[in-house]
Amino acid sequence: MSIKTNGLHHVTAIGGDPQRNADFYLRTLGLRLVKTTVNFDDPGTYHLYYGDESGKPGTLLTFFPWRDAPRGRRGTGQATTTSFSVPEHSLGWWRDRLVGAGVTTSRITNRDGEDALTFQDPDGLQLALVAHPQHDPRDPWDNGHVPAEHAIRGLHSVTLSVVTEDATAEMFRELGLTFTSQDANRLRFSAGDGGPGAMVDVLVTPDAPRGLVANGTVHHVAWRAPDEATQAEWRAELVDRGHSVTSILDRQYFRSIYFREPGGTLLEVATDQPGFSVDEPLLELGRALKLPPWLEPDREQIEHTLPKLNLPRENNPELA
Repeated sequence: MSIKTNGLHHVTAIGGDPQRNADFYLRTLGLRLVKTTVNFDDPGTYHLYYGDESGKPGTLLTFFPWRDAPRGRRGTGQATTTSFSVPEHSLGWWRDRLVGAGVTTSRITNRDGEDALTFQDPDGLQLALVAHPQHDPRDPWDNGHVPAEHAIRGLHSVTLSVVTEDATAEMFRELGLTFTSQDANRLRFSAGDGGPGAMVDVLVTPDAPRGLVANGTVHHVAWRAPDEATQAEWRAELVDRGHSVTSILDRQYFRSIYFREPGGTLLEVATDQPGFSVDEPLLELGRALKLPPWLEPDREQIEHTLPKLNLPRENNPELA
């Protein structure tokens, strides 16, 4: 296979109230809202993208916040933990911050030389902050809420829960990932040179219940493709291998294909380009509701349907 992704592009989850979602990820975790748009398949629902200053691939956690969505259930056949990378020696600071915000956290634990702090967002989505012992060169978003020396650098890894590992492991090898380590029933695979933003853990839990994708769970995990031509080539290879893959879909800020790994988790391959400044300047990212051209004729109806979203001034400091 010629497929060799160099890491995670984004993780998309399902949330509840959009204002509560924005308050937590912008104010508590200190991320930037880099795009306020809608679910292209359900325009009556926001699609909110959180990441670094420009929303670079590998920093993004995105949400479909359905206010009336039923509560999901973590289990096999889905991504069960989304982890962010933070500087070494920052977890004590983060534990104090989260506890001060009313968030229950785990003890700081160590696995494979990495300290980690696990907690849940207001809708029950399981998150972790991981202090990777090596330097993460990605710049944090300078937001005024979280000091730069502690701030999130981007995605660290995702954890997928499966009943059996063989077929899932083979799928990740087809995507160009390499098996790098095992800790009991947890197998780690890395893309490219490895490190934060390029890892997936496969957790083998045969006795766990089947997951239910709804509020508080991950909808899909996206991997990076450098450009559309490469994506098309990868799609053809996946189809030749017998995988059921969607056509290439225009997501305005990237192009996407979707398919399921054998354990059940929905995967995506998304292009790095064109990026989030294609329809608004860098300094104004996330400030206004952006719609793709095919939804612009329905803007008035969409804006009337969506709940009002109040963003902190720090999301666009030069404009505040």
